[in-house]
Amino acid sequence: MGIHIIIVGAGIAGLCAGIALRRAGHSVQIFEKSKLETETGAALALCPNGVIVLKSLGLDFEQAQACQLNRWEIIDGISLQKIAVQHIDRMASRLRSAFVTIGRNDLHRELLRLALDSDQDGTNVVKIRLGTSVIQVNQQEGIVTLDDNSCHRADLIIGADGLHSVVRSQVLPQDKGAVPAGLSAFRFTLPTEALLSHSNSQDLLRDKESTSFILADTSDTVNERHFVWYECRGGDFQNFVAIHPSCVDKTEDAKPQMLVERNRMATEVTCWPLERHEPLRSWTFGKVILIGDAAHSMLPFGGQGANQAIEDGGALGILLSDLGSSDNIPTRLKLFEAVRVSRASRVQILSNVRVGRESAVTSDLQVYLEPGGSCPQSFADRLSHDSGFDVIAVCTEMMRK
Repeated sequence: MGIHIIIVGAGIAGLCAGIALRRAGHSVQIFEKSKLETETGAALALCPNGVIVLKSLGLDFEQAQACQLNRWEIIDGISLQKIAVQHIDRMASRLRSAFVTIGRNDLHRELLRLALDSDQDGTNVVKIRLGTSVIQVNQQEGIVTLDDNSCHRADLIIGADGLHSVVRSQVLPQDKGAVPAGLSAFRFTLPTEALLSHSNSQDLLRDKESTSFILADTSDTVNERHFVWYECRGGDFQNFVAIHPSCVDKTEDAKPQMLVERNRMATEVTCWPLERHEPLRSWTFGKVILIGDAAHSMLPFGGQGANQAIEDGGALGILLSDLGSSDNIPTRLKLFEAVRVSRASRVQILSNVRVGRESAVTSDLQVYLEPGGSCPQSFADRLSHDSGFDVIAVCTEMMRK
C-alpha cells in the first residue's frame, strides 16, 4: 500500500527522493518556493556513491553531458609540483561505477525529466508545485501550511529545502543554526575553446584530460586555501572552484574582481561565504524527516554535498518500499537513520578540511564510527570512505534481513 508523501524543496535531494519514492509506489507531492526559471550553479563532481543511485533511478548520463574522471591530482599551489595522484579509475572499476563531472543545471534538468516521466496512462508522476513557499509545519499531525494559507496533510513530510531550511527551523526551533566558517568560495566556468586560444593554456589543458586538479596552499597550516579545476559539459567547459579565508570587513564583496578584469572569458563569477553546521544526532521529528543540506550541509572540501543528498534519496526509496501500512513508517525511518546519520555525519566532518588534512578531525570522527570502523588518515582513505559506499546494496540487504 502506498502512502502520501510531501517533499519540501525540488533541489537534488528532493527530486532524487521523489523519484525513488514514486517508484516505490507512493504518492509524492513536491512544493518548491522558486519557479526554477533561473537555476544557477556551475558544475559538480559525482562520485561512485552518488552515481550508483542515479543509475538506479535511470538518469541518462550521456544526455546530461557528463564527463568521466580518471585521476585526482593534488598540486602545490605555490610551486605547481605534484604532491599526490589518485588513480580513481581503478576504484571506479572495482565499484563498477565511475567518477564523473556534470553541470548542475544538466543534472537538475534530467532529474526533473525523470520526476515528471509518467506511465502510459499518464499517472504515477511526481506532482511538483512551483512558486509555493511552506511557512509552517506541524510535525505531529503531518501538515504543511503554504503561503496562500492552504493546509496539506501527508503521512510523511520530507524537508529537502536546503541550507536555510524552513522545515528544519520549524522542527528544531532551538537549533543554533549555521556558524560562519571563516571561509568564502567562488566559482566560474570558462569555455574550453577560449582557453585553447591562449598558448600558455594549451599544454596545461592537454595534460589534464580526464583529470581533476586540486591546488592547495601547503604553506598555510591554519587557513584552508583550496582550488579545484575540472572539465564539464562534455568537455566544452572548464569548471573552477576556490575556497579561501573570508575578507574580514567585506565578505559579501569578496568576488574576485581582479580575476574578472584580467580574464573576461569567465561566463559568470559567483562568490559566497561558507557556513558550518554541527551534525544532527537525529533527522526524524514526528512525521517529518530532514534530508540533504537541511540535515547535513557540508563545506565544498571533498565534493560530497550533492552525493550525500543523492544517497538520502536512494535510501528512502528502498527502505520505504513494501511498506504495507503507514503504521510501519516510524520503524522504517529508524532503519534509514541507522544507514545514513552516522555515515553522513562523518562525511560532513571530513568536509571541514581540505584533502591531506584528514587527521585534523580524527577526534570528531570517532564519535560517529561504526563498530570496527577506522578514521580516514589520508586522501586515499577519504576517497575510499566517502566514494566507496553502495547505499543501494546496503539498504537492499537491510530490507532482506
